[in-house]
Amino acid sequence: MARILLGTSGGISAYKAVEVARLAVKAGHAVRVIQTEDSLRFVGRATFEGITGAPVLVDEFERDPARGAYPGEAPPDHDPISHLEIAARCDAFCVAPATANTIAKLATGQSDNLLTAAYLACAAPVLVAPAMNNRMYEHAATQANLETLRARGVHVVEPGTGQLASRGEWGIGRLAEPAAILQAIEMVAGGAPRPLDGMRVLVTAGGTREPLDSVRFVGNRSSGRMGFALAAEAARRGAAVTVIAANTALDRTPGVSYVPVGTAAELRDATLCRFEQADLLLMAAAVADFRPEQPLDDKITKDGRDSLSVDLVATSDVLSEAANARREGQVLVGFAAEHGPEAVSRARDKLVRKHLDAIVVNDISRPDIGFDSDQNEVVIIGRTGELHVPRSSKEEVAARVLDFVQELRSGTPQREGKP
Repeated sequence: MARILLGTSGGISAYKAVEVARLAVKAGHAVRVIQTEDSLRFVGRATFEGITGAPVLVDEFERDPARGAYPGEAPPDHDPISHLEIAARCDAFCVAPATANTIAKLATGQSDNLLTAAYLACAAPVLVAPAMNNRMYEHAATQANLETLRARGVHVVEPGTGQLASRGEWGIGRLAEPAAILQAIEMVAGGAPRPLDGMRVLVTAGGTREPLDSVRFVGNRSSGRMGFALAAEAARRGAAVTVIAANTALDRTPGVSYVPVGTAAELRDATLCRFEQADLLLMAAAVADFRPEQPLDDKITKDGRDSLSVDLVATSDVLSEAANARREGQVLVGFAAEHGPEAVSRARDKLVRKHLDAIVVNDISRPDIGFDSDQNEVVIIGRTGELHVPRSSKEEVAARVLDFVQELRSGTPQREGKP
């Protein structure tokens, strides 16, 4: 079981942090809590101490009666500096709730209280669970600070959308549910080494929509299930994962970061902006190859006409742009939804033409797999081998894709297994 350091900052949702601690202790984890001074206005020390069975720390200069030890551990034989010892012993450090002020301090490296000092001293995985008013969360400064933390490997447990603390307020900014926060902690906390520990994975998912007029668009039937399954599996294997999600309405995996986009241009910009920091790009989104040349701000009406002609122009080839900008050590995996018996041969051509490390192809002429289905059947093509994955759940396909990537990164020859 893990040693979890829970940092609670001064937001009204601090009461939910109590439930995070309770669930963690119930699951067998050892929990220590650091509170900011402002958080004491919402939840007292005694509440956390009663649940965790360990003293709560607030001030940098107060003595830790447990000398940095977690419940069930023997304390050291000396009186260590509290923010160093308690951070050094944890398997994961989660800040929940993380207010806009605390997020800003973490992003800029300030250490003006025990919580922020412990963050700087912590070598274990760190998670932040934002909670604030929607306008504060969506402010450019807060979003930039979260991007800074993500780039440094901090896991962001995305907030929910719903009723907020202020009466009548509704929007994004609700603290994630305690069970989801604990799940995110458990995904990154210590234990046995995992194959993708320390790796940064960027996934694109869903299907882009190119506006035709104010109400219509040119799109596709991609649900995003394959990309979301890849993201969840990569996170389970220890990676820090960001998903560029195009028009998806799926449940999100705690601990995975999501960036919503709509059009191919938006997906391109979001992907290339984050690609430099990524070690692995899994390009699973169905990106439109063409878009209407002149979309209208108004609605197109029939007005007695029997037909409508629309000029389409090509969109950017995001994957090729990424391949041309790649640095040494980056791995690029493309996905090809091809139609008919020549699907695999066309995918082999794309692998070479787009300078990819691997490509995953499925035949969308089959109605039982691919778009709008929970199942898929694919061929994973690498430069030194191919693997046929028979019809199975998209979660199982995701696992086989990441197995293939791990073999590729380790230099292991890919397995043969063509359909």
